[in-house]
This record gives sequence, structure tokens and C-alpha cells, in this order.
Amino acid sequence: HKRISPPATLFYYEVIITYIFDFVNSFLYILLYICNASYHQKSESLKPDFCVKSPWTYEKIYGIIIITMSSDSVSPIVFGLVLFFYGLPMIISMIVQAFYNIVDSYFVSRITDDTVEHMGEYAVNALTLAYPVQLLIIAVGVGTGVGINALLSRSLGEKNFERAGKIAGNAIFIGLCTYIVFMLFGFFGTDAFLKTQTHDSLALKLGGEYLGICCVLSFGAVGSMIFEKLLQATGKTIHSTIAQLVGAIANIVLDPVLIFGLGPFPELGVKGAAYATVIGQVLTMVIGGVLHFVCNKEIPSGMRYFIPQRKMITNIYRIGVPAIIIQALMSVMTYGLNVILNRIGQSAVTAYGIYYKIQQFVFFASFGMNNTIIPVVSYNYGKGDKTRVRSGIKYE
Repeated sequence: HKRISPPATLFYYEVIITYIFDFVNSFLYILLYICNASYHQKSESLKPDFCVKSPWTYEKIYGIIIITMSSDSVSPIVFGLVLFFYGLPMIISMIVQAFYNIVDSYFVSRITDDTVEHMGEYAVNALTLAYPVQLLIIAVGVGTGVGINALLSRSLGEKNFERAGKIAGNAIFIGLCTYIVFMLFGFFGTDAFLKTQTHDSLALKLGGEYLGICCVLSFGAVGSMIFEKLLQATGKTIHSTIAQLVGAIANIVLDPVLIFGLGPFPELGVKGAAYATVIGQVLTMVIGGVLHFVCNKEIPSGMRYFIPQRKMITNIYRIGVPAIIIQALMSVMTYGLNVILNRIGQSAVTAYGIYYKIQQFVFFASFGMNNTIIPVVSYNYGKGDKTRVRSGIKYE
């Protein structure tokens, strides 16, 4: 940066990015050509000259993924490559989950108040105190989704579509029950929870406002994760990622608007950050729900599938509880450190909160990689293809 002028620096980065995209694009074309050579006898829609004559669309990438996952003759190398592209949207989706609180923390840190010194630090501190509950919501949603994903993929592999419809219906019922629990916590438990971490009146006020809104209106967070897993179980990982990205972009746009009161909107401060997060999550849920009911044709839907079944719910949580516990441990750890660091001072809690939220990018990416293998293994286990099950574990 010292040797190159700003325009030249921009040009330098642009050239690098262009080469990266060219490389990735070429790699995809090569992969697609290999896939065509393997599958053209099984699929009339994929011709050997597919790459040359057809425009590049994500539907065709998705088609390749589906054919690869269901084909018996695909080579292990091609299977590993396609597994990577299948899992990439899941990794992005998990990173987006960690993105919400980071964006909120950035904008609330810029809040100022003439009567309170370091108001931005108080606001970030409030979000840090609320973060363990947000992590717990994610843990319960994602862990439950792991059980849903595994059972649904296995049923699809067995061609048991009636059972798949019942699993999807029970999944939505579980999401509703989960929301009710967190809604009640938002009404009656937030103050008691925050008081175990701090006794600062301003931090308690700001944290209560933010956490109360996020819990009472958490139906978007829970519902979005349920529909995300229903889409992933059928291989539509790109669809679920689109829904996640729309919500994240909405959160980024609405944060400064609602926090600082831009345009016709009132200045809401920390409450604005909470409302922006909730709106983004609701958008993700709505888009994910529409994509599920419109695109998941292989999963039957109807009111009779929403009748709760104890055995079905038990099987979901038999698989999902370990995943819930693993991710909930992060919530417990964050809560414990908040309590310990509060004895040192508010600044220590704030600094830890900023560090930990950034660290979540790495951890949530690894969780996304882990979630990739679940529908693949479950589908092929239900199909009875043990070789593909071992290949999926190997390449993951």
C-alpha cells in the first residue's frame, strides 16, 4: 500500500479477483464436463457439449449435484468434488448465522449519548450479555435440524415419501413449540438472566430491551432454521443459502436505519438493532418456507402431516440432542466467561464479546462442513449404498 497509489491498488486487487473467478469458473466447467461424460447415458438433459452451448446457471449445478448423489457409477473423485460444491452453501449459511450479532455490535458501538459517556461500549456490552441466549436459540434450532435432516434424507433414500411428509410436518410443529419456549423466556426470564451477569443498571436496561425483542419475536430465527434443513435434506442447499443471504442483507441495511433513525424512521438505538435482526430472520423464514412448499415436490404436504407423533419427534431428538448439546456448550462457556470477566470490569466483557463473535466465523464454518455430510450419508444409508456412505465420510 505504501508503494502503489490507490487507483493502482484497486486495479491490482481487481486483476487478482478476476483471475480467481476465471480459475474457479474453469474448474467448474472441467468438473461439469467430467460429470457429463459419466452421466449422459442416464440423463437426456445433460449432453456432452453441455458446458459449451448452455449458459451457466445454478439450476444446472444443482442438477449435477442431484445426479451425482443418486448415480451408482460416478467415480470417487467426482463424488468428492461435487460433495464440496454441495456443502459450500451450507458453510455460507452457518457463517451467516454468526453474522447477525456481529453486524448489530458494529452499529450499536457507534451509538452516542450526550448524557452517557462511552454509550457505544455500554451498547456492545449489552449485546454481549444477551449473546449466550442467541447462541442457545441457534443451538436448539440447528441441533433439531440435524435430526430432521438425517431422518428426512434417509426416508427419501428409501423412497418412503409418506414418512418424509410426516417428518417435515412434525419438524414445523417442533419449531412452533421451540418458539413458544423462547417467547415465554423473553417475557419472564430476560431480567433474571441478565442480573446473573451484571448489576449495572444501564447495561441491564439495554440488554433487556435487545434480548426481550429477540426472544419474543424469535419465530423467525427458529422457523428459518427448520426450513433451511428441510431444503438441505432434498439437496437444495443453494435455495436455503439464498434465503439466508436475503435476511442478512436486510439486517445490514436496516441496522443503521433503525438504530440511528435515518429517513422517516425513528431513532430506536439498541431496540433498532434487535428489530433489524428479527426482520432479517423473518424474511429468511418466509423465503425458506415458500421455497420449501414450492420446490420440495418430493415431500408431500397437507394438514394431516402436521399432526404431532411422539415416535417421530423422539427419533428426531434422538439424533438431534447430541448436536444441540455440542453447540449449547458454546452458550454455556460464553455465559460463564461473561460472569467471570464482569468481576474485572465492563470493558473486559465487551472486549471478549467482540473477539468471540468474530471467532464464531471459524467455528460456524466447521459446523457447516459437518452438516454437509448428514443428508448425504443418511440418503445413501436409506438407499442401501454402503460404498457411497463410506465415500461421503472419507471426503468430508
